[in-house]
Amino acid sequence: MRWILIIVVAIIAVIIGYSYITLLNGPIEPLGRLSFVKIQNPDMYPGHPHSNLLAQYAVERGSNCILVVHYAGSSNYRSYSQEVNVTGSNQSEVFIIEAAFIDTQGVGSANLNQINFTDSFKVALFGVPDSRYKYMSDGVLYNTYDDMMAHVNALAVEHGQQGPIPMVWHGSVRSDNPIVNPGCGFPLYFQILTKTYGIIPAYIYTIYGLIFPYLYSPYRNYELSNASELQKLYNQGDLNFDFKNVTSNTDRYYYNLSDQNLSNYD
Repeated sequence: MRWILIIVVAIIAVIIGYSYITLLNGPIEPLGRLSFVKIQNPDMYPGHPHSNLLAQYAVERGSNCILVVHYAGSSNYRSYSQEVNVTGSNQSEVFIIEAAFIDTQGVGSANLNQINFTDSFKVALFGVPDSRYKYMSDGVLYNTYDDMMAHVNALAVEHGQQGPIPMVWHGSVRSDNPIVNPGCGFPLYFQILTKTYGIIPAYIYTIYGLIFPYLYSPYRNYELSNASELQKLYNQGDLNFDFKNVTSNTDRYYYNLSDQNLSNYD
């Protein structure tokens, strides 16, 4: 029994070590889940609490950009600059790149009782079949993964990215238990990892990503302890930000951004 345990521990150590080495010089730095539930709607805009948190994660890693992935709703998923409010940082802003996927064979942003677990199991074992997903970023529909990632990488280069791009999945859950349901963007996060690093590192860093917000998100206790109420408020439209109240230059900036994109956000 003791030798079996030693062998199991050794295998796990080899898998984790292999995954770590594989990611060392890779183009994407997987962080994990950003949030559990929506605390304001739309999901992402300059000054949103989760947007500020994304900027903080990027600054902590010396990155000019960060990628957040979603399940596509009615948004155009516009990328934008977020002012940095991190004490001691000389960095003035972070460019937040947004991308989303459309599952052409799925049921949309499903509750747990609607999910086809056999299909999910196949995807977990073999990855996402080619041509199954379509993608949205900056108002453009991409038919292939490679086209979408070419757009993401071009934006990163344009905004001075050096080194790997940190990546999170949005993670918000509209009605299910957010501890059980991994939330918005999870499948695309997994796909990017499998395409970039292979299935084994994808497993390891997806598991780490599920733990990530419990370790690092300052909103975790608030979101989880108020999840049911926040979900109810979101579904009633009571979390919607009023971009029509334009009283300052900052408000005007938000309004102009919303006029392009946020009126279409989910």
